[in-house]
Amino acid sequence: MPHGAPARTEPDHSASRRSALSPSRASDFMQCPLLYRFRVIDRLPEPPSPAAARGTLVHSVLERVFDVPAPERTPQHAKSLLAPQWASLVEDDAELAQLVEDGPDGLQRWLDDAARLVDEWFKLEDPQHLEPAERELYVETEADGLTLRGYVDRLDVAPDGRIRVVDYKTGRSPSQAFEAKALFQMKFYALVLWRLRGVVPSLLQLVYLGNGEIVRFEPAEHELIATERKIKALWSAIEQAAEQGDWRPRPTKLCDWCAHKALCPAWGGTPPPLPSSADQLAVDPSRSGAETVTDE
Repeated sequence: MPHGAPARTEPDHSASRRSALSPSRASDFMQCPLLYRFRVIDRLPEPPSPAAARGTLVHSVLERVFDVPAPERTPQHAKSLLAPQWASLVEDDAELAQLVEDGPDGLQRWLDDAARLVDEWFKLEDPQHLEPAERELYVETEADGLTLRGYVDRLDVAPDGRIRVVDYKTGRSPSQAFEAKALFQMKFYALVLWRLRGVVPSLLQLVYLGNGEIVRFEPAEHELIATERKIKALWSAIEQAAEQGDWRPRPTKLCDWCAHKALCPAWGGTPPPLPSSADQLAVDPSRSGAETVTDE
């Protein structure tokens, strides 16, 4: 989910601070080292994003629809959860209320937009025939001193032990040029689960509600080993950037959606001075208060 959504707080590791990486932070650095710096070191605030907030709302509903017995998991029941879940989100972060248009119908239009995504999910999957083993599962493992962590939207486990990793995306499925980024996130999760459970997930499933498409990928062990090598190389690059204080921008078309474009030297801006402990903040998110993860 895009940044700007309410963040989920991870388990407290303050007693044992350590280097850590999530798929979101890895993607930030691959997209633009300066973006990684702004989010991890500077912890610059970002305005609420309508897409992110709507995605958080839909995710929370899809998680809770499984709280009731299978026969009750209907589109009507799921959509009845939207208003109370949105009220709960706004209670936690009042700033989200500004995303809803003024007027008597503003809230209803907001909820209707989310309801269309919920309806799309029911066209793709039938929760009456699903019994997830885990929902919103926090996972982490160690790789040569680096903590790999993240949240899995849904984990399905078959009677024979096969594992399916499911991630909901409230946007549209990406073009082939951007599909690798989404699959990297899923391979990241698969790697962590493999290290934790000793079983390579049989299927990685991305459910795109924006255009009603499911992307499936069957990972092989050698592909997860390659993913681990990529993560380690990426972390080495982050450590090098931290040591040298070199957080150069990488301009792309995505810059138009960046909340920090005005501070970017590639667009005539000036970043804030680096904190004195920037090298430590970059590799130990707990020091900067960055112990939160938006939906990966």
